[in-house]
Amino acid sequence: MKKTLDLRVESSTEWLNAVLNDFNTFLQDHADCERKASAMAMSLVAKYPDRSFIHNELIDTAIEELEHFKMVYELMQSRGVPFSSNIQEDPYIKNLNRQMHSGGDKRFMDYLLIGSLFETRGAERFRLIEENLSDPDYKKFYKMLWTSEAKHGHIYINMALHYFPEEIVYDRMEWWIDREAEVVNALPIRAALH
Repeated sequence: MKKTLDLRVESSTEWLNAVLNDFNTFLQDHADCERKASAMAMSLVAKYPDRSFIHNELIDTAIEELEHFKMVYELMQSRGVPFSSNIQEDPYIKNLNRQMHSGGDKRFMDYLLIGSLFETRGAERFRLIEENLSDPDYKKFYKMLWTSEAKHGHIYINMALHYFPEEIVYDRMEWWIDREAEVVNALPIRAALH
């Protein structure tokens, strides 16, 4: 039983260079993404009180994402980077969310599969950052982050497989992987996680 996603496209060198050349701006976006990831996990607990299998995993994930937010905040403080006064809409998240089913069990499954995509893309991008940083403390931090995000990607798939037959999950997952590749290829290049 496969519990990982294989992304169709890799993040571009242009994206990586944008991040490395404006790392302070990237940190502002990164902090916001960690906060949103925590909020998303908790929102699923609130939206699906009857789906008890997901509750412990999502609460733990939300706490871990909030801990990541705190660590990014501390890194920002050490560099004298303030929170961004203008939180931009995330085109990656927006374009994926608009393709979700509109309700019922299909929407629930989409939430879980999109959650896995978010986390898997985050892991891929944090790994690229880790591999291209020179500061050993920053490298250690981003290695911890990408391994954590990869684990979260597995958790979301596992939750989907608990509620839905493998064939349905994997068929929809393949569809989502294609949509995610389209969205990533159309993203503007900027010093942001997405």
